[in-house]
Amino acid sequence: MSVKSIDKLKFIMKSHLCTRCGSCVGLSEGKIVFNDREGEYRPQVVTEPSEEQASRLLYSCPGKDFDFKKFREEFYKDTPEFHVYMGPLYSIHIAYSNDQLIRSAGASGGMISAILIWLLEKGRIDGAVVTGMSDEKPWLTKSFIATTPKQILDAAQSKYIITSVNEILPEIEAFNGRLAYVGLPGQVQSIRKLQSVGDSSVKNIDYIFGPFYGNTLHFSSIRNFLKSYKVNDYRNISKLYFRYGEWPGNMRVEMNDGRVVQLPKFHANYLIPFHIMANSLLCTDLSNEFTDISGGDAWAPVYEERGKGFSMVIARSEKGNNILNEMFESGAISLKPITIDEAITMHSHGYDLKKRGTFIRYKFRKWLGQTNPDFGYEIKGFPLSRYFMELAIDTLFLIAGTSPARWLVAQIPPVLVGRVFEKTRNIWKKATFSIKRDNLNQ
Repeated sequence: MSVKSIDKLKFIMKSHLCTRCGSCVGLSEGKIVFNDREGEYRPQVVTEPSEEQASRLLYSCPGKDFDFKKFREEFYKDTPEFHVYMGPLYSIHIAYSNDQLIRSAGASGGMISAILIWLLEKGRIDGAVVTGMSDEKPWLTKSFIATTPKQILDAAQSKYIITSVNEILPEIEAFNGRLAYVGLPGQVQSIRKLQSVGDSSVKNIDYIFGPFYGNTLHFSSIRNFLKSYKVNDYRNISKLYFRYGEWPGNMRVEMNDGRVVQLPKFHANYLIPFHIMANSLLCTDLSNEFTDISGGDAWAPVYEERGKGFSMVIARSEKGNNILNEMFESGAISLKPITIDEAITMHSHGYDLKKRGTFIRYKFRKWLGQTNPDFGYEIKGFPLSRYFMELAIDTLFLIAGTSPARWLVAQIPPVLVGRVFEKTRNIWKKATFSIKRDNLNQ
């Protein structure tokens, strides 16, 4: 007897495979919802959909599978170059917006905001699917369709807690006009799957953009952060920022009573091992390979020392490449081309996490009888030392994610924890600095 689609979907929802992309919620007509956004933030079935509807939801799910090779050949058949780390690419640049307001509002160089505003002002889109912070609950994220430059800027900067952009697929389908879409890799992959079969929910999306992706944190990270500062009620938050101020920014929480707690971004990264969403460690896509343009911080001393914010942007499609060229020629942005090796060096720690560590974690999970996503490719041939290193990393994540460990770290001043974490991070970056594509069996 074959397993019903809804049963397969329920298994994914309850497992580490769930990306929280929101597609099953958005396409379910209210039969699946997110009830626990401040906890595990998992989709839950309130009314069982028909087999036909469940089959559509299951297909849209990126947690189950996403064939990188198949969809790369479908959406990027004319893209001239491919790299196993970065996916299809036309060009790679260091970039930033020449509008200081846009640049300072962004997490790095303000590039995604700049692109969206430029497309909107040129009349090439009528709106942009973006993610900001909720007005009703300022401590949670909320995705919406921005139709003005101000709304786009209001949604600028990275959001390091869970987002579920695709739950607004009904709004995207009902929108009267052309849209640009901004999402994380899992969210983008779901959109590409739906586009591949001509699903009506994505018919209005003309452009897809997205940030590089390292990890997502549970909301417990915010509660834990506040407890470290002896603030016990997160419901008094009035504003929450993850990259506030001059690059690289600060994690900053403003309370209704006027109190402000703030910690440098690199120091606030100590929250990652304690509150990381498990699916982050199953994702193999660092640089958002199925966008038209993706971007992330330019991690190199020559840029880090200057502050201000510099982005590394990758154009993947012809229309994405044309946008960058036209914006550069119009003076809207600054561009400096870089090589593949330079790009890999800047994000060597991230590529090690996603393109090495993930496939080693898959082996560990398989040995334990756990299910892995099927991405249609595998990277292997790593030295034994890398397996031992991954075992140590995974053990750290396992211990740090326990309630006692979270409680303990909340008792220590965040400034102290942050400094220790940043020093450890720098040691890790140096250890993975020399990673290159020759190190992998492609």
